[in-house]
Amino acid sequence: MYRPPNDTIFIDLNSCFATIEQQARPMLRGRPVAITNRITPNACIIAASYEAKARGIKVGMRRMEAEALCPDLIFAETEPSKYIYVHQKLRSIMEDYSADVVMKSIDEGVINLAAAPPHIRTRSRHEIGYEIKHRLLTEVGDWMRCNVGIASNRFLAKLAGELHKPDGLDEITAENQRAIFATLKLTDLPGINVRMERRLNAVNIFTPLQLLDTDEETLIKMVCHSIDGSKWYKRLRGIEVDDWQSDIKSVGRQYVLESKTLTRRETEARILHLAEDVGYRLRSKDLYARGVYVWTYGYDDIYSHRAKLTPAVFNSDADICRIARQLFAELPSPVRIIGITLYKLQNHPETQQTFWQPELDRRDRLCRASDAINLRFGSRTIHSADSAGTDHVKTKIPFGSVRYLDHSIT
Repeated sequence: MYRPPNDTIFIDLNSCFATIEQQARPMLRGRPVAITNRITPNACIIAASYEAKARGIKVGMRRMEAEALCPDLIFAETEPSKYIYVHQKLRSIMEDYSADVVMKSIDEGVINLAAAPPHIRTRSRHEIGYEIKHRLLTEVGDWMRCNVGIASNRFLAKLAGELHKPDGLDEITAENQRAIFATLKLTDLPGINVRMERRLNAVNIFTPLQLLDTDEETLIKMVCHSIDGSKWYKRLRGIEVDDWQSDIKSVGRQYVLESKTLTRRETEARILHLAEDVGYRLRSKDLYARGVYVWTYGYDDIYSHRAKLTPAVFNSDADICRIARQLFAELPSPVRIIGITLYKLQNHPETQQTFWQPELDRRDRLCRASDAINLRFGSRTIHSADSAGTDHVKTKIPFGSVRYLDHSIT
């Protein structure tokens, strides 16, 4: 089977959030640091520095559990503006090498050198990788580190980038792939979790080399039971099958309430804050919605929800907040977690003019003007009076999606 040239470079920032905090605050360097969305006794760790990981601290640990394991652990609350800044700087550096750059998450990106200009394509891949590492140090900060993986497709480049953390640079070629696979477990391969491992074990595939040697028909009929088996066959052989972007099906946010004593009105204000945030995200992608879904988790762990589908599309904060308020009024209280999702999305509003068109146009202009002001001067420079007093409801930074990071207001 034809194997393309090694034109894919995978970049992964090491321990992203914690390292950025250490870069911003030199006193944290070399010390165990844990990042949480809020500094509370039951806060969940979402990132840890390498010094903390060496002491057994893991993502998902509660604060009390982590402090018992590492008493000198330093907790830092997330500051999204820092992470977005570094993300955008990394993207800018990567785009200097090719017009085809895809950011897979806030801390990971892929460069396709097949779309690079000739003077870039003729350079050594290792030279480019080391140059990006140096630019990260000089243009972002001297504490910043990244792993670089080089291969002929995204799957193998990501695997190469995970071989020697932190600050590694590795390349997987047709010549060294078998030697590298011989040192790994199945779950070391990107995309293979415990469930997938069990399916492979069921057909006597226990190692990456055995998986590499499995024929395409077996992967289709006995492992994946679908055409996905063909994708795995090609993926393992350096053929690109992951170069696609899914459509946005919904836009949502959730929030864990900070106190059990919040009044109904205070909880509603937080719902409306989330509604304004998802409205901004919707408009940043020039999308419109037809449905609003509001849900809650009570302290008894009972899940409640309400949804409304409208005949006409909308994307203004006024419409989203109005519907969200109606739905929230039908849900029980007190609650522990709240959430809102916009669904049934489309790219364009209905073209048919309505009797209320002047009012709809006025709302659209108002939203666009508010978005521009908030984008320039900071989140919630302009917001509804009904969501006043909720500025502490910070936007979480997702690891697995970058859809809104280039339009962020933080």
